[in-house]
Parts: sequence; C-alpha cells; structure tokens
Amino acid sequence: MKPSLVGLLSSLIIVSVSLVMPIYAQQLETKTIKAEPMVKKISRTGKLTFKRTLSLSFKSSGYLEKLSVDEGESFTKGQLLAQIDSEELTAEKNASYARLLQAKREIRRIKTLISKKLSSQQALDDAKTLVETTRASHKIAEYNLSKSQLIAPFDGVVLTRFSELGELQSPNQHVLKIAAIENNLVVRVALTAAELNLVKLQQKIDLNLAKFGVVTGSVSKVPAIADEQSHLFTIEILLDNLNVNQVAVGQLVYVLTDVVTDTLAYRLPLEALNSVDRQGRALIMVLDADSAEAESYSQQAFSIKQLSNEYIYLSAQPSPLPLTIVTRGWQHLALENKQLDETQ
Repeated sequence: MKPSLVGLLSSLIIVSVSLVMPIYAQQLETKTIKAEPMVKKISRTGKLTFKRTLSLSFKSSGYLEKLSVDEGESFTKGQLLAQIDSEELTAEKNASYARLLQAKREIRRIKTLISKKLSSQQALDDAKTLVETTRASHKIAEYNLSKSQLIAPFDGVVLTRFSELGELQSPNQHVLKIAAIENNLVVRVALTAAELNLVKLQQKIDLNLAKFGVVTGSVSKVPAIADEQSHLFTIEILLDNLNVNQVAVGQLVYVLTDVVTDTLAYRLPLEALNSVDRQGRALIMVLDADSAEAESYSQQAFSIKQLSNEYIYLSAQPSPLPLTIVTRGWQHLALENKQLDETQ
C-alpha cells in the first residue's frame, strides 16, 4: 500500500511539473530580424495641374475681329486662334514700303547730280541714312502686321478666354490663356522639410488618380526654399504618360509612396516591444549571441528611429548582425530575470 502511494505522489508531481513547464515554452515565440534599409512613407494630397501655361496677347492695338477657339477647346500647332482688324497695320506697312522706294530713288537722283557736280557727298550720305531708317521702319511695320494674328505655338487647350469679338485690344492685354497637352501635366504636393529630404529629381513616385488608380510619375521640380506662409516645400511630379483629355485638371491626387532610405534599421513588429525606458529607448528581449537557451535571453535597449501602426524601427550599427527577438512570451522572461536579479 505504501509503495503504491509513493508512486502515485511521484506521478502527480511529474504531471504537475509537466503541466507548468510547457506553458512557458509554448508561449515563447521568437523571430530573427535582419537590419534593412528603412522605408519611410510619404502620404499627402496634391493637385493635378499644368506645369506651364501661356497667356497670349497682341503687340498692337486693334479691334478683335476673329476668335476661333473658346475655353476648353483643343487646337493644333500653327492654327489661327485670334486676329485683330489689320487695316491700319496693312496701311502702315504699305506706306513704309513706299517711303523706302522713294528713299532709294533719292539716292539715284543725288548720284546723278554728283556726276554733274550739282550735289555733294554729304547729301548722298544723308540719302543713304534715310534708306536705312525707312527700311527699318518697314520691317517694324511688317512685324506688327504679322503680330495681328495669334498662331498656336503647340498642340494645346484653351484654359481662359479674356476678350469678346469687337472689343478693342491693347498691347499686353491678355486674350487667351493656353496650355500644351503633351508632357505638361504635373501634381503639385506640399511637403515638410523632413519629407523633402526623401525625394530627388527624376525619382519615381506612386500616385492614386481617380479613374486610373495607381499611376507612376517622376519628380520634375524640387524647390530650394519653402513657402513663406505655410513653410512647406511644393514639389512637382510629372505625369508624362497621361493626356489632358484623359483627366480632369484640377482634381485632387493622393500621394502614397514608400521611399527606401540609406539608413539601416531593425524592423520589429510592435508586439516585440517590451517597454520604453526613461531615455526614450525601446526595450526588447533579445537572445544572447551563440545561444538558444531561454536563460540567455536579456532585455536590451535600442534607439527608436521610427514608429508606425504595425512596426517599430530600431537603430542598427554598420554591418549589423541579425537579432533573434521574442515576439510572444517576453513577459515571462522579464519576470524571471527580475526574480533572478532580486535573489542575487
């Protein structure tokens, strides 16, 4: 009877130990992390617009006689867009040409008189000067007449119409505002100084555009100074694979892209974070080098480089070694280490 009782007690002790010990082992989960370049996210809202626009105006005064395009309409390079009444300009060109012919005849007349010793070399020089000045006046008149028409310098679209037929146009008074339709669409996005350091010219950026989904553009402009009011830096992302007719210029565009940096860091899941010490460092349960025993786990402090909803990025030294961290069950290890420290 006594031997059987002892055996029963021994069995109970073994069972109880076996029930307690595996709980610790089963709750302990580890993961080996390698240092990798940090990935920073840029999440901003920008606006789709034209990179360049052009305002057209006439060089000379005149009444608007012809306007062949309206707002929102497309045109082709070389197309006549607008024209003012050119009657006065044509008359001036013809008059200047007549004065030029008269000046040339005057030279021939004076040469004839000089041959008869009835005129002087001074008169001839004055006549030649008159020819040059009237020729210059004629060229100006021809140029002014050519500028009585607005010819499309490229394939484009009319953004704004400022005048109506019959209105008197003055020099430098805008008639039309136009934009090219090829390689002229950009997304302007305002970034902080920290975000600006993540981008460079010709860098590829992903954007979410309505009706298109995710499209890729390239950074075409990085400003040197910030806006005086917002203190933000507005970059431009060129969308060279889109046509104006395919999108709504002025619409909002969502910029959500990952930028790989040169900084190495350990990317850990948030559940591996034990706590944060007074210096703001992350405390992580790490396996000591060259050991797989539970007793060789220790809590180590790392500088926090970045924190997201899913991950925490910890600083890594140059040529860093992989880390084996505890993602589950580190509470038991921390408690055990504390108890060991207290007994010592």
